[in-house]
Amino acid sequence: MAIEDDIALFARVPTLSLLGAAALQVLAIGAEQRDYGFGEKLFVQGEPADSGFIVRRGAFRVASDDGQEAVAGENVLIGELALVVAMARPATAIALEQSSVLRISRSLFQRVLESHPEAARRLRDDFAARSTAAIGAMSRVSATLR
Repeated sequence: MAIEDDIALFARVPTLSLLGAAALQVLAIGAEQRDYGFGEKLFVQGEPADSGFIVRRGAFRVASDDGQEAVAGENVLIGELALVVAMARPATAIALEQSSVLRISRSLFQRVLESHPEAARRLRDDFAARSTAAIGAMSRVSATLR
């Protein structure tokens, strides 16, 4: 696919769309395409996470040992937090069909944020708003359990 197609794909991902066209172009140039067949593992719970993945085609089952499970389909960013912080993978991701992803390394993502400070501010503000919303939701659940 052409770089323009990758930029358009990145722009459809809510978190990445905050970065702006110039930052998305750098990410698209530096991203690495990887293909997976049915049943192949994208990553395994507990291993070091150093990248995020945008599902270009196909779908992945993302499941943790504690029973939480989700399906990540096209245009979904898997491993968002791994783009900004060193961590272990909280789940295992397995291809449900022939699938293709674009891998974004944490080091590339951090270089983009360093060279595009306004994009970094928009991303920080989005993370803060989502964190505040999650804390509010947890407080409401806690209040109903009392």
